[in-house]
Amino acid sequence: MKTLNILSVLIFVAIVGGVSVLLLANSRIDIVASLPVFKDLTERIGGDKVKVEALAKGYQDPHFVDAKPSYIVKMNQADLFIWAGLDLEIGWMPPLVEGARNAKILWGAAGNLDVSKGISLLEIPQVAAAQLRAGGDLHVYGNPHYWLDPVRGKTIAQNIYERLVQISPESQAYFKANLDRFNGELDKKVAEWLEKLEPYRGSKLIAYHNSWPYFEERFGLNIVDFIEPKPGIPPSPAHLVSVIKTMQQQNIKVIIIEPYFDDKPAQSVASRTGGTVVPIATSVGAFKEVQSYFDLFDYNVNALVDAFQRKVQN
Repeated sequence: MKTLNILSVLIFVAIVGGVSVLLLANSRIDIVASLPVFKDLTERIGGDKVKVEALAKGYQDPHFVDAKPSYIVKMNQADLFIWAGLDLEIGWMPPLVEGARNAKILWGAAGNLDVSKGISLLEIPQVAAAQLRAGGDLHVYGNPHYWLDPVRGKTIAQNIYERLVQISPESQAYFKANLDRFNGELDKKVAEWLEKLEPYRGSKLIAYHNSWPYFEERFGLNIVDFIEPKPGIPPSPAHLVSVIKTMQQQNIKVIIIEPYFDDKPAQSVASRTGGTVVPIATSVGAFKEVQSYFDLFDYNVNALVDAFQRKVQN
């Protein structure tokens, strides 16, 4: 048997579920994220010490993702699973976690990270979750689209950093340098985005789905109504008539919509109000121009500025 070079390879033996696992010291942490936005943030903090795959695509509705068998295979090998929590992925993710047969990523394990920890949540319901679910509501523990506020993105990054350090404490200084770099870059970009939208602070708009309270709060916008009567409930003709009346009475001309919704109801409303439908991104990969967390806000802020400028010109 050839002698291994112990300076380049160090082997740890761990027993997981009765199976011996050989972990090379110079190997990367194998991570699976539910959404591509978490993949991007994890890669920024973990750098070349992590290998990250996202299950959902950026153009998919994160509430409803087809739980493919191939996802179970990926999760079976993962050292860490990162997800949004707050029931965002409740319709598709639990069977994957449990079916992966990977003790490291089960609920409560060190390899299972709900990045909503420490997030200041909006729209926390005052009624029981079961009652909300019975009515078809998707946001039963508070609005789960918190990463759409870039400042709250710093809390997500901090959560990822702390868990990576827990898994690989010898790399703490490396992860901290990456975290500090990310936070510094994000602070500069937030100031830039706020400046661009400042002339339109307080502007009223309509949204298709209730994905945007954190974005709305951060940038001083005012979402007056939704094409959906409740999150996850398709609009009825009567509800669309109500939205049309609201837009006409309040002179609202902008409707924002996620890339995964049928835009026909929104376009119908826009055609009757002189409005415009503006597709904006909810995650990395939503559009070809959105390849990073920074791109997401660049894209959305620029799209809204263009739409508000057209409204003023008209």
